[in-house]
Amino acid sequence: MSSTRNVTADGAAWLASAGTYTRSTFAYWEERPDAPVVLPCGTVFDVVNAPAIFGRRMLDRLWDVGPGSGPVAMFRNRLLLFAAPGTAQRLPSLLEWEEWGSHVPPLLCHGNSDAVTVPAPYGDGSPDPSGSRWLVAPDTRHPWLPGPEVLLWAAVGAARATVRISIFPPPDQGAKVYDVSRRR
Repeated sequence: MSSTRNVTADGAAWLASAGTYTRSTFAYWEERPDAPVVLPCGTVFDVVNAPAIFGRRMLDRLWDVGPGSGPVAMFRNRLLLFAAPGTAQRLPSLLEWEEWGSHVPPLLCHGNSDAVTVPAPYGDGSPDPSGSRWLVAPDTRHPWLPGPEVLLWAAVGAARATVRISIFPPPDQGAKVYDVSRRR
């Protein structure tokens, strides 16, 4: 996995552009470079918030056999996958449509009218007391962000690795079964 843990100046500009008051966000970071910040979702990015272990499986799948990921952070034992705007609204319905909703742990999808706490952009890379840190830090003004289909594919792949799925219905335990393989 290609991971940058330090936010570049361009990455910080991208993050700050999510807020209404970009200069205020930069002023806050100048005053407290190692403090997490709350940013709104829905216009610049959405966030898919997954339990740490399942989220890590999704992230591994994205990097091992997929297109990679956009920025990714940890916050309070949850993985925050930054996604294309609109993903938060679409991903849950795709999971239900594909009938994977019951096999995937709860994914919290943050979009319009939501906000998330993101790690400090200029910290030393070590987690703060909340466990907040960048796994893949934003490094450009226009990072690639996966959409709902890509994240659906990653979630289904991660779920398949942990859940045994069969296309056959479960056997009827009360049924009488006869071995007909030896008949002529």
